[in-house]
Amino acid sequence: MSAPERIPPRSVTDDGTAAADLLAHGELTVRGRIREASNAALFCTVARDGVQASCIYKPVAGERPLWDFPDGTLAGREVAAYEVSEATGWGLVPPTVLRDGPYGEGMCQLWIDVRPESELLALVDGEEPEPGWKAIGFADVGEGRTALLVHADDERLRRLAVLDAVINNADRKGGHLLPTADGRLYGIDHGVTFNVDDKLRTLLWGWAGEPLTPEAADVLGGLRQALDGQLGQRLAKLLTAAEIDATRARVDALLTAGRHPEPSGEWPAIPWPPV
Repeated sequence: MSAPERIPPRSVTDDGTAAADLLAHGELTVRGRIREASNAALFCTVARDGVQASCIYKPVAGERPLWDFPDGTLAGREVAAYEVSEATGWGLVPPTVLRDGPYGEGMCQLWIDVRPESELLALVDGEEPEPGWKAIGFADVGEGRTALLVHADDERLRRLAVLDAVINNADRKGGHLLPTADGRLYGIDHGVTFNVDDKLRTLLWGWAGEPLTPEAADVLGGLRQALDGQLGQRLAKLLTAAEIDATRARVDALLTAGRHPEPSGEWPAIPWPPV
């Protein structure tokens, strides 16, 4: 018998529906563990009808309790982030489903191969960023020195900053940014999202206070309608009614302000460690 065919990368990224179907219904086999993850994250393969792909499986049973998020809800929040991303049309989150697995119900997300040479973040000398970069803030680099932490002035990152504001992402670190060889950018690790309280904590503050792009405003308008329709119905299986209402309110606030949000000052604005 021939080895299962691995899905070509373009098929995976261009046909999220097929990838999500494979993730939801394929046979899941654990291959190893991602030791750097704060919660149980297992590297797996998923196969069905001769097609195979790599994925990450995070069982609910392996979620670490958090003081500000209900126990056992992180996997559902990851899927909700994917649903919202798909509704924007930006495709910023890899296909993600909630399914049963070897260790019970959990989140299953398509594995993304990263182009490591892509530079999205940097530490630079000086007090102002060079053209093509946006300032985040100053960081202690040891021996009494500080450096300016910057991120690329990249439209893909700007879209992700808007998505993070919508889903109230409390943990957008540099290591959660996955650029690919075909020029796409994905964000991962969305377990601490959709809180009813303001929790936005991110490295992508470079556009804080700047006007939203016309594209972003149009996308947010469509997203607001979707939240009152089928998207809202799908999210109701993953989030509480209060969390969905809070998501609607965040979209309304973005549309009313017409600008990227700024740090509230009531919550650490940048995650630690930042990468």
